[in-house]
Amino acid sequence: MSQKLNSNLEVSKKMNELELSILLKQQLSLIQEIFSYGLVGQEALLDLLISRRILTKVHISCLDGFLFQILYSSNFHVIQQGLKHYFPNGLIEFESSLDLEYRNLQNLLQNYRYQEADRLTQKKLCKLVGLDDNNQRDWLYFTDVPMIPSDDLLMIDLLWKIYSREKFGFSKQRQIWLANNCNWNRLWQNIGWISKSQTLRYPNEFNWSLNAPSGHLPLFNQLRGVQVLSALFNHIAWTN
Repeated sequence: MSQKLNSNLEVSKKMNELELSILLKQQLSLIQEIFSYGLVGQEALLDLLISRRILTKVHISCLDGFLFQILYSSNFHVIQQGLKHYFPNGLIEFESSLDLEYRNLQNLLQNYRYQEADRLTQKKLCKLVGLDDNNQRDWLYFTDVPMIPSDDLLMIDLLWKIYSREKFGFSKQRQIWLANNCNWNRLWQNIGWISKSQTLRYPNEFNWSLNAPSGHLPLFNQLRGVQVLSALFNHIAWTN
């Protein structure tokens, strides 16, 4: 009984620290620590996720994504049942059947299946500009990029961000590009798309995990010059 009381007190203390913390790195560390307290800690984290996403509906962030992912790895049946009850299709609920690919993308990302998520992302972008499965071309020209609807581009980017602790996403790549005065070589180096002045070979030389450099994923026609990526970084979605 004394040990359980101590665990409850420690979890309560850590949850208060989490609530007061504003630094993402510290928040993620605290979540991992609370999770390690077993069922009492994981129930507290599940309550926090339910409060953020369902009750107060705060702006979704990678904090929610990390909460969901770490709880998804729980061995406790009651935690798994709680996730299935409150978030049957993941953190973001897509109402239309037309959004099946977004549900699939969310499922891949929340399970850290980044290579498959990257392929689905490219497929979705092609479909958004009118290139269906019967089209011989499965890549985008720079003239295609402005036709990508802003809402779709932002949704794809959001999914990549919240399920990667804000490490991946087109907006992350754009941020790094702007921070390096729009210098492409510096971008490639920073996001790890080149090594020893050589472009990485797809797919085996790319890093499909959270150990990759910030901005490493998703890939985007990186072998077809800078015009397509330049068009993406200058898409109207980022300025609205």
